[in-house]
Amino acid sequence: MRIVLAGASGFLGSHLRVSLAQDGHDLVPLVRRPPRSGEVRWDPDARSLDPAVLAGADAVVNLAGAGVEDKRWTDAYRRVLRSSRVNPTATLATALALLPSTQRPRVLVNASAVGFYGDTGDTPVDETHAPGSGFFPELCQAWEAATAPARQADVRVVLLRTGLVLGPGGLLRPLALTTRLFAGGPLAGGRWWMPWIAMADWTGAVRFLLERSDVDGPVNVVGPDPVRNKEFAATLGRVLHRPAPWPVPRLALRLVLGPFADEAVASQRVLPGVLTRAGYTFQHSTVEDALRATLQR
Repeated sequence: MRIVLAGASGFLGSHLRVSLAQDGHDLVPLVRRPPRSGEVRWDPDARSLDPAVLAGADAVVNLAGAGVEDKRWTDAYRRVLRSSRVNPTATLATALALLPSTQRPRVLVNASAVGFYGDTGDTPVDETHAPGSGFFPELCQAWEAATAPARQADVRVVLLRTGLVLGPGGLLRPLALTTRLFAGGPLAGGRWWMPWIAMADWTGAVRFLLERSDVDGPVNVVGPDPVRNKEFAATLGRVLHRPAPWPVPRLALRLVLGPFADEAVASQRVLPGVLTRAGYTFQHSTVEDALRATLQR
């Protein structure tokens, strides 16, 4: 397949790029800097992309977006979080819609997040669950809504509602470092549910969804067995051979993370309903297996 990929240099994009290349796909990364061989420059902040860049491709994958954990959530950074997701998505969806149907890629696989659901407590959540309220659920709704021009042009749109991806880097890096330094433990009481997925399964699910023409709309890209934070902390300690009994109160998280703290510990017992019904087979079905595969290489 010829796949146009936005966000190829990020945590998820860099792993997906390697995985797709290993499968033999022809990749066209979109970049904001001066392009190297095989890359194409674009300016999503200005909603600028020549639709011809997408013409003849089989698929478009959009993972663009500033990191939620990169900076404190000031009002200015909240605007960055929103614009860095909505603008690239709208740019790609509009460019797809402008192409003649004979030249239009068949599918847009677009990033989203389980943050769509907000805090759902102990309730099991699948893709039919209503959106939550608050900054990040509202951001996710705007993010997903920006794909509308592509859907209206009969492009299959898949929305990747991703949980915590357990791979080299990302949010697992500071969690593992804290645990290695004998300071690991449950966060904010530890009773909130964490939807996680191994990196191998995240890339595997995206490859699976690119091929499955019968799947569209929201897909929870999470493992089959969400765990409470206290179980995650204990399992991480066991994998790293460290005790992890040291609780971190919510107030301390707020001091470090700012407004992101409350949304970071939202309880989300999210299940991979669509992936399971479609027949995806998980390589790592438990959080311990996923952590061992990532951290004990």
